[in-house]
Amino acid sequence: MTKKTFLPCESLFPTAKQDAGNVFYDYGTPQSHSPSYRLAYDDFDFIMRDELRPVRLQLELLKPELAQLDHNIQSTVVIFGSARIPDNDTAQQALQKAEQAFDANRNSPELESNVAIARRVLNKSRYYDEARKLGELITVGAKALQHSLIVVTGGGPGIMEAANRGADDVDGKSMGLNIVLPGEQKPNPYITPELCFQFHYFAIRKMHFLMRAIALVAFPGGYGTLDELFETLTLIQTKKVRRVPVILFGRQYWDKIIDFDAMVEEGVITQCDRQLIQYAETAEQAWELIIEDYSA
Repeated sequence: MTKKTFLPCESLFPTAKQDAGNVFYDYGTPQSHSPSYRLAYDDFDFIMRDELRPVRLQLELLKPELAQLDHNIQSTVVIFGSARIPDNDTAQQALQKAEQAFDANRNSPELESNVAIARRVLNKSRYYDEARKLGELITVGAKALQHSLIVVTGGGPGIMEAANRGADDVDGKSMGLNIVLPGEQKPNPYITPELCFQFHYFAIRKMHFLMRAIALVAFPGGYGTLDELFETLTLIQTKKVRRVPVILFGRQYWDKIIDFDAMVEEGVITQCDRQLIQYAETAEQAWELIIEDYSA
């Protein structure tokens, strides 16, 4: 009796991609030219309907997830910080430009204010160097640990660029989670191309920041940095995510703009909530806090 051989199912059915190659619309009839005839996934106007928002949310969650699985990304260190803190050379050029503009019109309070702001930005440009160094330390340290741990940022310029750049300096991978904004925001050139994503929905982007995070480091920043910081603290506080180190880089800046101790005194957070936050002044200190928690 001849033994039957069963073919694997993938040889019986074409893949979705192969099947899509057979799609043909132009049969020269009014029916085939109608938008209703197009396949659902191939109909942009249909996909962009308001009623399809749940589907778009699901796709936006799934696409980066599958890509990270394909690249065996197991863990990340999230680095936030201002897009407006450049490297030292760029900050010095901006200050010179502001000073020249003020010299040409000494009666302008706005131009005088611009000079003061440019000086403070120049002072904060040291954080660019520290973020770059931290990106390098994480990448080199991950290789020593033989663990798939990479840097992830918001993908833009400033502190984000610096952290991705540090990973690139040592031939490491890093991720960038860009977001569609009203103004132009192109990804910085140091992100690993196959790990450079773009999001429409802030909520899904935030999920991807934290899904694999073993630590979060927040450098001085504005609304975006504060948004991500407090989102993370709230999720840890309410036990929606596991507790990970939340490290504020540059205590002088953070103490100036947020009085966490006053929040404890006012009874709106507890001392335990206050202790969710740690501080670092150098890349080495930040990495030491991260590795200490990871080892524990």
